[in-house]
Order: sequence, then C-alpha cells, then structure tokens
Amino acid sequence: MNTGDTAWVLIATALVMLMTPAGLALFYGGLSNKKNVINTVGMSYVAFCVATLVWIVAGYSIAFGPNGNPIFGSLEAFFLNGITPEVLTGSIPELAFVAFQGVFAAIAVAIISGSVIGRLKFNSWIIFSALWVLVVYAPLVRMIWGDGLLDYLGELDFAGGTVIHVNAGVAGLVLALILGKRKESKEIDPSSTKLTVLGSALLWFGWFGFNAGSELAADGIAANALLVTNVAACSGALAWMAFEWFKKRKPSILGLASGAISGLVGITPAAGYVGADGALIIGLVSGIVGYYGVVHLKKAFKYDDTLDAFGIHGLVGIWGSIATGLFADPEINGEAGLFYGNPQQVIVQLVAVLITILFSLVGTFAIYKVTKLLTRGTRVDTDMEIKGIDATYHEEKSFS
Repeated sequence: MNTGDTAWVLIATALVMLMTPAGLALFYGGLSNKKNVINTVGMSYVAFCVATLVWIVAGYSIAFGPNGNPIFGSLEAFFLNGITPEVLTGSIPELAFVAFQGVFAAIAVAIISGSVIGRLKFNSWIIFSALWVLVVYAPLVRMIWGDGLLDYLGELDFAGGTVIHVNAGVAGLVLALILGKRKESKEIDPSSTKLTVLGSALLWFGWFGFNAGSELAADGIAANALLVTNVAACSGALAWMAFEWFKKRKPSILGLASGAISGLVGITPAAGYVGADGALIIGLVSGIVGYYGVVHLKKAFKYDDTLDAFGIHGLVGIWGSIATGLFADPEINGEAGLFYGNPQQVIVQLVAVLITILFSLVGTFAIYKVTKLLTRGTRVDTDMEIKGIDATYHEEKSFS
C-alpha cells in the first residue's frame, strides 16, 4: 500500500461526494422554477443516498466482481464480501476504491433527474435510481473499467465520458420523451441564478477529485488531469458566454456557469490522455456544443429536457469521448489519437459511444416500464404539476 496514493484517493472521494448533494443539487435547484426547487434538490440528494447503498450491496460486485464476464462481473463481492482493509487494488485499499467508485455511481444517476424535473413522482424516482444503478450503470462500468467489452476494444475513458455523461444524458432523454412535455405553456425563468452559479463552482471544485482522482495515484498523470480539467472548464465557460454574447448582444452569467460545466464534461474522458493544448480545444468546442444542445437542438426537436441533462451531459459527453480519440497525446500517458498518428482510436471511440447509447436506451426504457408497474404510474397528476411539487407533494416551502 502506498500511503500517498491512498490519501489522495480518500480526498478525491470526498471531493466527488460534494458534487451530488451539494453541487448538482444547487446547480439544478437554481435552474428549476420556484415551485419545484425543494423537489429538485431532493432528487439529487436522495439519489446519492440510494445509489450509495445499492452500490455497496450489489453494484460494485456487478461492476468489479471476480470471475465474471465482459458485461457482468459477479455476485462474489455481494455486500463487499471478502473485501477487508488489508485487500488492495493497485497501491490503495480496495475499500477506498469501492468508496471512490460509489460516489461516481451516485452522481451518474443524479444527473438524469435534470431531464424530468417537475413531472416525475418522487417514489418512482427512488425505485428507478436503484434499478438503474444495478441494471445500466454497473454493467457499463464493467464493460469500460472492469476489463470488459469496451476496454477490450481499446476505448479511452479516463474518468467517465461514456459510462457517466453519455449514459446519463441518454437515459435522461429517454425518460423525458416517455413522460412527455410539462403542462406549462412556456419556459419559466430559473428560480435563482445565484444558486446555479454556486452549484457550478462546487461541481468544478469536486471535478478535480473526479478527474485527477481517477488515476488512483498521486503522480504526474493525476497532476496533468487536474490541470487540463481547469483549462477545459475555463475555455468552455468563455466559449459559451462569447457565443451567447454574440447571438444576444448580452453576456449571460448563467451561460458562463453552464459553459464551465460543459467544459468539465468534455474533458472528463480525455483528462489522463491530453495536454493543455488539447484541453483548450476540447473545452472551447464543449462550450459551443453545450450551447447548441440547450438553446437550439431542444427547440428544433421539441423534446422537454427540463434542465438539459442531455443537452450538456449527453451531447458534450459524446463530443468529449470522440475528442479523446483525436487529441490523445502519447507523451502524456502513452496513448495516441488521430492527430498523433493513430486514426483507429477515433473509430474505437465512436463504436464505444454507439454501444453506450444503445445499452443506456434499452436498459433505461426497460427499467422505466418496471418502475411504472411498481408505482402504478410515474407522473405526478396535472393539478400537482401545475401548483408545484414542493407545496403539494412535499408540503415544504422553497427558498429564494
């Protein structure tokens, strides 16, 4: 065991934990309308609790259990059976690895909530979250990080471009399409730009653990991942703001915060493989792709992705995964992309994205159907939706 590596992974786990019940909850809460703020925050908060327990009971075993296959690990590590403080994964205790991967599972499912805010029953969300982690997320982790199918193909996904962002973005879109549009006749202004900006800053802070922690060691690649994460976030923020400024003749602080998140999403799969120059380009394009997805694509196809989980996480995650195949620099981590003489890597990344989309689409649809049966419907009634879920369901007052 390396104590430095262990200390860093423990710190990174705490940073990523901050992202869901604080960062994402506030980011989504500020974007939500005033009558659904508490419900919005609560969906992120409860998703963290549910996903954490499900991960410990069976999710980790499905993803990383021994003697499994390329899609499903095993149940040999059910409820962490056999994993004691002395057992190591690389140079760190496996229990630290379990905890680190668990907070990833939590934010992955919490991201999905952004697509269905204002119309999904809370009990349905709890059941869906538990099933999704087990049936969709954990097997994809197996395929990508657990010596599974996509790892065998040679996909590069350092910290979760496909397994988290593409996966969650597609799942959110599936739920949004199934549930249909909100009853509101027009878009309602966000409840608090201040909360959204604060949430984005907390997400940004936690993302250093998200990306740099994925090296599972305190070394040069972790340092590179931290640096390029910051570069991409800054360039994404400025790109979104500049693009929107040009279009609307006014700079948007909400756009600045959304652009930063887009840059962070875009750099996630590439953080351990690209240098600062690649990160700058990835971040700039991420900001523009995120803006296009949120402002134009949703309007063109008329789907109701409430807080743009697909527009930011899904679309930008796709771009980031492909960009990894373009900009991977062998001087960073030994992996080469198209611009460093390996065009094959782009094909591998595209195949991985397509498999992730298909797996998430089918799995999410099936889980929704099961959830609907178990909860006798998944959508809140019309009166509750119009009056607001905070007052009618939770009977709690929103904050400003």
